[in-house]
Amino acid sequence: MFKTKNLSPQQLSALTALFLSIPVGTGFYVIESSWLTGAAALLITFIASYVLIRFVLEWFIYRKIKLIYKFIYQTKATRREETYYKYILPQKGIDEVREDVEAWAEQRSAEIEELRSNEAYRKEFLQNLAHEFKTPIFAIQGYVDTLLDGALENPEVNRKFLENAGRNIDRMVSLVNDLDEISRLESGEQPLYKENFVVQDLVREVCEALSIKTARRDIKCSIKKGCETPITVFADREKVRQVLSNLVENGIKYGKQNGTIVASAYKTDGRHVLVEISDDGIGIGEEHLPRIFERFYRTDPGRSRNVGGTGLGLAICKHIIEAHGQTIHVRSKIDVGTTIGFTLEAKA
Repeated sequence: MFKTKNLSPQQLSALTALFLSIPVGTGFYVIESSWLTGAAALLITFIASYVLIRFVLEWFIYRKIKLIYKFIYQTKATRREETYYKYILPQKGIDEVREDVEAWAEQRSAEIEELRSNEAYRKEFLQNLAHEFKTPIFAIQGYVDTLLDGALENPEVNRKFLENAGRNIDRMVSLVNDLDEISRLESGEQPLYKENFVVQDLVREVCEALSIKTARRDIKCSIKKGCETPITVFADREKVRQVLSNLVENGIKYGKQNGTIVASAYKTDGRHVLVEISDDGIGIGEEHLPRIFERFYRTDPGRSRNVGGTGLGLAICKHIIEAHGQTIHVRSKIDVGTTIGFTLEAKA
């Protein structure tokens, strides 16, 4: 079936010339009563009309279209591209050109929106970074100034001030180390050393390593009933240990006294394993859930700083899991608890 939607310039010129030449040829045939004269008039009119219409389309319309294409693709044309612009672009119909321009506009609109979002995120990140460093720096400055003003000679306060300054220095070192790790993860400078290991064994090791912290708050760390059957995953063991340690430590910080931290592992589709760490602590408000993996994002800045941490733990977890080509997610409800889960590749 003949379609007129995406006619090329040649087709459009030929079709218009044909519509013009048929009445002219018919008229000459009727007047002269000679089919030869009618055919000659039709042919001459068709050729003349085709050339004229093609010239008008090329010069006034498609020449401008070529400029539009050069603009939307933002290219400094090479000889090969000039050939493309000269012989390929004019073959497109007006509707095709419109679709291309609309697609380009949508792409640019999405890019602009992403740039705005990134700029807002960058500003917020820099503000948070400045605040995170400013707090321990000002504290250290205060302790040192006080010591230099005479407290250094007072044995009742000098050691206490030095210990406090030392804790703030440790906090700054942790910040720098975490930022450095995130930067290396983002740039791919930290290679993954994948191996097969039983994920439940690693969970037990992490719980054992953090047993002193859990004991202080009478929190029980265990593996969920029904999930004890060993499941082998193929991943970087030490990186996954870091993820589990961060998640369990969060469960300790924000879990309730005499609470529980429960780890579970499930085979999903035969190729992936889902690992989840759940606590029964204070929970996270629904409005905060989409942002908790952002650097320095805190649902309650004051309370979060009181319990320690750099505010980068979950961001590091996200980067580690994504470096494995997997996903991480969170479910939470205020005063009920939080579950953070991530997938790993199952043993091949």
